[in-house]
Amino acid sequence: MQVSISQRKILTNRKKYKQDRSKNGFKEVQKQIWDNKLRKGFNTTDVCKEFCFLNGEVAEAFEAHYKKKDDLGSELADVAIYLLGLSQMLGFSLEEEINNKLKINENRHYEKVNEVLLKKVNNDDDN
Repeated sequence: MQVSISQRKILTNRKKYKQDRSKNGFKEVQKQIWDNKLRKGFNTTDVCKEFCFLNGEVAEAFEAHYKKKDDLGSELADVAIYLLGLSQMLGFSLEEEINNKLKINENRHYEKVNEVLLKKVNNDDDN
């Protein structure tokens, strides 16, 4: 199987991400984000409002991508910050949830139909 340049970059970034993540895991980052929200007096109770803010940040990231702005990375960071803050607000460790979901996804099987990759459901435990 031949690997394209973009696929090679993704694999390299994944490897780098795994190395970087061990230095400062999501749990610690999630705690830092929450502590910052508390210090600054940001929303820590209204879940609906936080989902709206998160949606706004996703829209800003899409706009940065669509208009080829230089701040796409910063906008994606905002998305992650809101997502981690929301996870803390709801009592979830996003790191644990992502790791659990990655295990599920590893066992999923996919097939292409009309050049579109679709999930092939073959397991009742699949979420």
